Amino acid sequence: MELITTDLVELSLDGSATTKDAAVDRLVAAAATAGRATDPATLRADVAAREELMATGIEGGIGIPHARSTGVAEPTVVFGRSDAGIDWGAADGPANLVFLIAVPDGAGDEHLQILASLSRALMKPEFRQTLLTATDPQVVVDTINGAAAPQTPAAATAPRATAAATTAAAAATAGAAATATGGTHAGTATVAAPTRTLKFVAVTSCPTGIAHTYMAAEALEQAAKAAGHEIAIEPQGSGGYTKLDPAVIAAADGVIFANDVEVRDRARFAGKPTVSVGVKRAINDSAGIVREAEAAVAAGPAAVPAAGGGAATGGMATKVEEGHWGVRLRGYLMTGVSYMIPFVAGGGILIALSFMLGGFEIVKVNDDVPGFIDQFSILSLNDWAGLMFILGAVAFGFLNAVLAGFIAYAIADRPGLVPGFVAGVAAGSIGAGFLGAIIGGLTGGFIAKWLAGLKVPSAIRGVMPVVIIPLVATFLNGVLMLTILGKPLAAVQSGLTDWLSGLSGANAILLGAILGLMMAFDMGGPVNKTAYVFATLNLTQAISDNNGAALQIMAAVMAAGMVPPLAMALSSTVLRPKLYTDAERENGKAAWLLGASFITEGAIPFAASDPFRVIPSLMVGSSLTGALVMAFGSELRAPHGGVWVIGLISNPFMYLLAIIAGTVLSGFLVTALKSRNKTTDEEIEQSLTHAAIA
Repeated sequence: MELITTDLVELSLDGSATTKDAAVDRLVAAAATAGRATDPATLRADVAAREELMATGIEGGIGIPHARSTGVAEPTVVFGRSDAGIDWGAADGPANLVFLIAVPDGAGDEHLQILASLSRALMKPEFRQTLLTATDPQVVVDTINGAAAPQTPAAATAPRATAAATTAAAAATAGAAATATGGTHAGTATVAAPTRTLKFVAVTSCPTGIAHTYMAAEALEQAAKAAGHEIAIEPQGSGGYTKLDPAVIAAADGVIFANDVEVRDRARFAGKPTVSVGVKRAINDSAGIVREAEAAVAAGPAAVPAAGGGAATGGMATKVEEGHWGVRLRGYLMTGVSYMIPFVAGGGILIALSFMLGGFEIVKVNDDVPGFIDQFSILSLNDWAGLMFILGAVAFGFLNAVLAGFIAYAIADRPGLVPGFVAGVAAGSIGAGFLGAIIGGLTGGFIAKWLAGLKVPSAIRGVMPVVIIPLVATFLNGVLMLTILGKPLAAVQSGLTDWLSGLSGANAILLGAILGLMMAFDMGGPVNKTAYVFATLNLTQAISDNNGAALQIMAAVMAAGMVPPLAMALSSTVLRPKLYTDAERENGKAAWLLGASFITEGAIPFAASDPFRVIPSLMVGSSLTGALVMAFGSELRAPHGGVWVIGLISNPFMYLLAIIAGTVLSGFLVTALKSRNKTTDEEIEQSLTHAAIA
């Protein structure tokens, strides 16, 4: 089937889709109408999650919302055009051309190569001009499908040599590409030929590996040509990649990393002068990056960190190095949390299953694990429950280490892992808990980053990332944690735990209300994750000690997190569906299951399209639910699961009542606010009609 058909073309987004969120809603709705989006709600949520990582607008008036999603059955492009333009986050202004690119999780390499070809075509001015002026949807379809003909990715080819003598012709090509991207390459055509032709290798990779990966590759290729250099590029797309020939890497003068996720097999480039940037800058300022690479080669390898050791190297590290210090700090912490959550989910579900099979007394198996294993019987259900508890507790035992390790990784890339992991374990051993893990991850990352920036003799440069930096950073950070930071942090952690254990009455209810507000504020974002991590990190110890206050906090957090999608489902499918678009009503149907499963992100599509009415309404209901759960004294011994772990919740009837109360309150609030706005719009329209008649 074709990548795009005429029913996937919207030649005018103006009017009903003047914002990014509204435009995505309309394009997703078109995909659903055409039968391409099998689960519009999931597709919309996946696109929204990708936009949260980084705005997908590029200079030159292009927006490329895209995602890998289980919500589509086949690779699909939906095209939209806005004459007025839609703000898509590009520096040069709004987007006139919008391409929604959706790829199923199981898409084959051929399909992904087709999308790679389309992404490269977006850099060409004639391609853009045709789409800007087309009046017939079939012209759009033919243009896009024609540009998306399968090509061999640049990753699979040898370097495309460009002698300095051909610089003028290449510069003209690059100048044309500059027009396609808003003129950011405009200076490329006048770049003077260098004294010698340099050989570069480059790696491009973005979070989804669908669009920006290949657009960055195209831009760097054109800029290198224009400057009279040779370049070989390895786009590490979602469909896999072909590694550059080791001989090509060995012969290269310098390396360019344009990545927002971890560069795979990075050690191949160790010791080369390196420039590391995000993919978006590679698209918008490829000529400037090539100039930086020239300067790096001239300065020599010591001028930049060796591969794996730079402050701006690596996947998440590159991403969070951009922006205000507060944004970077949040990025560091969220990286640690994102890697920790699978341990929470996996370990927590194992513990939950162990309780379902063996009861809460199963925690006693931890008193003598070797003895339990020696007497284990495959025919005993209780023994299987004990085994599940042991494995779940082991998974939970990694939480502090993983949190600290990947915070440090976000700061300093791979050299930060060892000092971060060790600091996390050390923090746990002296009672500093998750606070110690957070501080230890930050200090370990910055120590490793500082060491990576030192100029060192070439004889030891190659072993810096894998031996010297981990060794020295681990020792320094360990000493810092055990002798200076550990005791004060342990005191704070102990005080916090004692405070939680002593909560009762109005104080506990207030805490539940605050946690509920946090869970609904950004629905899966940093504030939400802070509340969730607060509840989960002490869960294993709370289970062993039967700490009722901590178990109540876990119950309040999960219940409050279930309210936002359930409330939006109630409003959009039961209370007043006419307030919502077809796509939103479909999202609402899916939100019932998402909410019941404690997937707060199910409310994101609604909040994104109408944040000022939706988010406050959801926060009120979630706050009520959190407060009620604490008032009822319900306890939860599993970190996830929603209604599916109701058997592990004490006082389950009142627990469900708290969720229902918050859901109903938020559902009616958001419906009332949206109805008031709709009534106002209708009154204005009627007034204008009467005035026109008069």
